[in-house]
Amino acid sequence: MTIPMVFSGEVAAARKSGTAIVALESTIITHGMPFPQNVGTARIVEQDVRDGGATPATIAVMNGKLHIGLEADELDSLGQAQHVAKLSRADIAACIATGGTGATTVAATMIAAQLAGISVFATGGIGGVHRGAETTFDISADLHELARTAVTVVAAGAKAILDLEKTFEVLETLGVPVIAYGQDTLPAFWSATSDMPAPLRMDTAAQIASAQIMRTAMGLAGGQLICNPIPKEAEIAAAVLAPVIAQALAEAEAQKISAKAVTPFLLDRIFNLTEGRSLTSNIALVRNNARLAAEIAAEMVKQQG
Repeated sequence: MTIPMVFSGEVAAARKSGTAIVALESTIITHGMPFPQNVGTARIVEQDVRDGGATPATIAVMNGKLHIGLEADELDSLGQAQHVAKLSRADIAACIATGGTGATTVAATMIAAQLAGISVFATGGIGGVHRGAETTFDISADLHELARTAVTVVAAGAKAILDLEKTFEVLETLGVPVIAYGQDTLPAFWSATSDMPAPLRMDTAAQIASAQIMRTAMGLAGGQLICNPIPKEAEIAAAVLAPVIAQALAEAEAQKISAKAVTPFLLDRIFNLTEGRSLTSNIALVRNNARLAAEIAAEMVKQQG
């Protein structure tokens, strides 16, 4: 069976010329913020990738076709679509097979990127081990995807609503390289630093690109997680966020929010409790990650000659 994969004109041209491409997820468009801010932000992030010397490839499933890169009208359409599925490894194939429309999470974007021959992906933060997972077993598929799919993922760490210590313990168990960019501690999404030491540190895009190329040469499965700290001027201190996150978690438990609904609920409550500051910081960190991802993708092309 042939996968119904559609490349945007810009991505098709980049593939033909062999230039750098960076994958971008689409849940930030459909589940992250309202229209037209969602589309405006997506376009800004795509331009950040271009400014960094790479081609953006926003990934989504639309009417049963896997889109690698979206044309302007397609991005507008997705940004205004209702009841869009949130796709991960478990349901992306079913969505395509049944002619559905869905936005890709980290795991699904990694799968699509690898199918399209794209080695670098920029996102905000990965999913991970939810707080209380010892009783709920709520663990994101993103972690296992990082262990099996050879895509370098640039993020501001794991989302701060998660149990960060357990998330990074699972990544260690799965053999995923966790690399802090330019610092010795892991960032904590909205906060640039944490008290968690980084397993690995790299200071240049060239080093990061070389490490992924070496993994492939050695036959090691999986990708890398690059933890890129949010710019200092945009961060929210962990001490400020702690009581806000605690309140949002308590509300989610009281309302029996579960499964895929947990993260959107928590992010929405934190947005309201911080009077929008969390979203401003989120946009800043996504843009920062897009710029670094473009550098890494360009280095990979250069090193592979």
